[in-house]
Amino acid sequence: MSQKIIIRISITLFLIFAAKMVIVASDNELLSVGQMLYVPAYSHIYIGNKERPFLLTITLSIRNINEQNNIEITQVDYFESQGHLLKKMVRKSVIIKPLESIRYVIPENDSSGGSGANFIVKWKSNRKVNPPIVESIMIGTMSQQGISFTSRGKEIQIVK
Repeated sequence: MSQKIIIRISITLFLIFAAKMVIVASDNELLSVGQMLYVPAYSHIYIGNKERPFLLTITLSIRNINEQNNIEITQVDYFESQGHLLKKMVRKSVIIKPLESIRYVIPENDSSGGSGANFIVKWKSNRKVNPPIVESIMIGTMSQQGISFTSRGKEIQIVK
């Protein structure tokens, strides 16, 4: 074999090995032992020129997407537009089993959260797992009009 071929094979093998290391490293980065999440929500939005409130029911959905591992929800707090705590939804930790989901509901007639309402959700696990999917789902009807939309949680802190 010529020296050029050996060098090409060596470089190719090195690149394949390096690519595998990057993939493995990035897969591990997706796993976590806990997070604090910020989840946008809206107890109402505004419609029309007079900015009339359109009241919405909020459902906070927390989904454990792991097939074999539990996660523990340690905090679910509901805040209003100015950042003041309205309600602690979790008084004691809640275990979510594999592929299980839980929900917390803010009724349509509770407009205290305002258009800038939000949740802070903390979860943890005793081993590295896939982070849960945490979303707020807003839905409302008025006269013959209906509206629904979702917001996804964003990690703001890693919990250790």
